[in-house]
Amino acid sequence: MVDDPTTWTPHLSSKARLRWDEVGKQHMLVFPEAALMLNETAAAILKLCDGARTVEQITDTLAQQFIGADRQIIAEEVTALLTRLQTRGLLEA
Repeated sequence: MVDDPTTWTPHLSSKARLRWDEVGKQHMLVFPEAALMLNETAAAILKLCDGARTVEQITDTLAQQFIGADRQIIAEEVTALLTRLQTRGLLEA
């Protein structure tokens, strides 16, 4: 991930697409020759990765959405997911 994750504004790379799987009734992240089935939390995170929001803003939005969840845990999970996807070339800054 970038040096300062609070200022990183992630968005899906041109080879990745967020899609709804009608059969599985869940979101998928599809990319050449593969796909990742996403749980509700991962889908919520990726929907916010529009290139305009920082990681900090994504975390704040999710903390408001998932009332009662610990903000620090949300921040750690957001950062972990985004880092994994960036490492795979599926997210860009």
